This record gives sequence, C-alpha cells and structure tokens, in this order.
Amino acid sequence: MTPPRLSVVIPAANEARLLPACLAALAASEPVPGGAEAVVVSNGSTDGTAAAAEAMRPLLAAAGWGLAVLDLPRGGKPGALDAGDAAARGDLRAYCDADVTVSPGLLPALARVLDRPDPAYASGRPAIRGRGLAARLYARAWARVPFMAQTARGGVPGCGLFAVNAPGRARWGDWPRIIADDAFARLHFAPAERHLVPHPYDWPIAEGVAALVRVRRRQDEGVREIARRFPHLLAQEDVPKPGPRAVLRLMAADPLAFAAYAGVALAVRARRADGGWSRSR
Repeated sequence: MTPPRLSVVIPAANEARLLPACLAALAASEPVPGGAEAVVVSNGSTDGTAAAAEAMRPLLAAAGWGLAVLDLPRGGKPGALDAGDAAARGDLRAYCDADVTVSPGLLPALARVLDRPDPAYASGRPAIRGRGLAARLYARAWARVPFMAQTARGGVPGCGLFAVNAPGRARWGDWPRIIADDAFARLHFAPAERHLVPHPYDWPIAEGVAALVRVRRRQDEGVREIARRFPHLLAQEDVPKPGPRAVLRLMAADPLAFAAYAGVALAVRARRADGGWSRSR
C-alpha cells in the first residue's frame, strides 16, 4: 500500500471528550496532496481515549484518511510523540494537540508549503478560544503579546499544531523529556525556514483562573527548561520579550484583558511549577 504523504501525530492523555472533534475536523479537511493519516497515541488514559479514536475510523475512512491508534499504558507526551513517529508513514509530519480543530484548508496548505528539498517548518494562524470570562479575557490579552501577534508579520508561533518535512524532522532524533516540545521543534529552524499559511485553527485554552495559572506556570517552566538544556537553540528566537512601552500599549488596548493576564502572571510567580503533563482542560 502506498504510504500517505502527511501523517498527523496526535498525543492524547484522557482526551475522550475532545478528541472526536479534532478527528472530525481532519476528516472535513480539503484533500491533502498525496493523502493523509492520523496517528492517535493514547498514553496513560483511563477514560477510553483509544476507543473514542477508533469510533472515528468510519468517518475518517469515508474522507480518505488512514487511522492508526496506539494505546500506551504509561503517560507522558514525549514518549507518545516518539511512538507516533515510529508508527507514522508519511514523510511530512504534523503534530497536533488533541483539542485542536483545523480549518478545512490548513492541512493541504501545510503539505504544499513543506513540499521542498530544504528543511522547513510550518503552521497556521492559531485562534485562541476561551469559554468562561477568565479564559476569554486571558485569550484576548494573550493574542496581543508579541509571540502570538507575530503572525501579523508572517511569524509562526506553532502552538498546538505545527508540521515539518523530512529534512526538517531529521534535525533531531527522539523527543527529549521536556515540557515545551513545541518550542523545542520551532527553535530547530531559523526564522526564514518557518512558514505561515493563511489558514486558522482553533486552540482552546484552560478554563478558570486556577487552571490558567497551572498551565501558565508550566509554560514558563518549559521556556526555562529549554534555556537550561538547549541554550544553543535560543539563537533562533526572533521574538523579543515585551519592554515597558509594549506592556503599556497592551494595557491601554484592553485594560480588562490585561488585568486578567497580569493577574495570572503574578500568581505564577508566587508558586513553583509542578512536573506533570496536563493542559488542565
């Protein structure tokens, strides 16, 4: 059987509730040149995540998608990514959080932009989604910070979903046991090697103040971990931290959202990070 061109690796830990929408969005995608498959890696799940993925097989098959479902007894996102890579058959590789939903044109656009001989990294435009008041306010502010707002000038955050071609994936081997796998991958590419396609994907954030604090704390620890373990990668970072003037502009643009964002940041500084993998959805 001819392998598909694109493999979408989806690590999933207790994601039975959210995973079907993620897979349904893949099935609703416009055709991917050369075909596509989803590789779902349930890891340490106790809620029937693997069964939820299997239940989506008919819908994916009807849309021409392949599906592989792995059910690992141990949790851990890096191990799930390694297992997904080992099972994936496509030479183009996308990595997608289980709560992300793609727009119909995103995946074929990624496949087209990655169809080149030189190493390349690509993603779409993340649409940060929150349901409750705290999450909505935080999302509004977060969308304005330089790292997320870089899409306005062609920058590529790659949070929640990113893709690489085979020469790009060859830049590292197994996934390191770290928090910020997305930053680790992104920083293996110079800014000129990162490609933004003009298609969105929905990326929900944690709900409630306590969950926002937990997730933000882990994000910050992930950044510090990259700096400690892979300091050479920081030379590839092209998004500066916001200075005082930028902070004032953020505050003036949306005071309520800024207050929510700053409150979470202050709470994070007051407590130390934990070591588990949880998006606190």
